[in-house]
Order: sequence, then C-alpha cells, then structure tokens
Amino acid sequence: MMKLCILVCTTVGGLGGSLLAGALHLETFSLGGFALSGVGSIVGVYAGWKLARKLEE
Repeated sequence: MMKLCILVCTTVGGLGGSLLAGALHLETFSLGGFALSGVGSIVGVYAGWKLARKLEE
C-alpha cells in the first residue's frame, strides 16, 4: 500500500510542479521547469509516505 501511495503522489506532485512551471511561463524542458517538477515529486513522495502511514493506522 505504501508503494502505491508514494507512486500516485509522486506522479501528481511532479505534474503539479510542471503545471506550476507552465503558469510561471517557464518552458517544460527548461531547467526551471525541471527543478519545479523535481520539487513537486519530492513533496509527493513525502505526502504519499504520510498518507500511507495514516491509512495503515
């Protein structure tokens, strides 16, 4: 269950970071877009981990 939560949240976080980069008028394949997508993915890993722990209780 934990791996599934982390996978889904990482995907959603990366997509959110990419959309944020688009809203800031950064190109998708630029360094800024890559960095925001990476930050979103890291936040997604943390959120997925916390969600999985909460569901296991």
